[in-house]
Amino acid sequence: MSQPAEPLSIPSWYRDATADSRMTPGHDPVWRQMIAHIPEQDLSAATVLDYGCGQGGLLRLLHGLRPFRAGLGVDVAREAVARAQELSTGLPLAFATPAALAEQPARFDLALSHEVIYLLPDLAAHAAEIRAALRPGGIYYAVTGCHTGSPLWPRWRGLVAEITNTPPQDHSLDDFYQAFAEAGFEVSAKQFRFEGFVPLKFGAWTKNVEEALRYVAETKTMFRFRLPRD
Repeated sequence: MSQPAEPLSIPSWYRDATADSRMTPGHDPVWRQMIAHIPEQDLSAATVLDYGCGQGGLLRLLHGLRPFRAGLGVDVAREAVARAQELSTGLPLAFATPAALAEQPARFDLALSHEVIYLLPDLAAHAAEIRAALRPGGIYYAVTGCHTGSPLWPRWRGLVAEITNTPPQDHSLDDFYQAFAEAGFEVSAKQFRFEGFVPLKFGAWTKNVEEALRYVAETKTMFRFRLPRD
């Protein structure tokens, strides 16, 4: 089995570092939908991990909607981690690079990632890393629409290479399944399905209404990786 390793270290996700601060308002409607898809309602006793936390917006939103005991966000983008800490004053949240996970094994009840796992070059290592971080029975919800089965991926792959500091990978949905199944997780998945009206904003990523609707209805996928209790 692959062993967890310290991933790439970068200053910011976008090459234009000012764009990182725009990710939180842009992602807020999608994060709300992600949280709505999570069946666990009472997180008051839970410790939560956000893998690839950026500036911490998803953790802050989750804590506001479903308060939890403590949370840790990890990210390879150093400036984002520092900014996340500044924005989370007064909340039971901490932020660090993924190396911090090695210092707190079997701590987390719930783990999350949104549009992060597609960037990881070694999925087996990531599965091992998450397995070590979760308590028995812990659950990892990972959302991504960036995979080789997406009709948008050929164009998006070029965008990731051009405007971000993260080298693109070519993973299929089956690759995600296989990595976590082989690590001993119970794996299930669903199409993301945006309930209600989809916010429309066109640019490099989506160019028209049809692309935007098909992406959230058909392409974007939410995985549920559950660690057995024994």
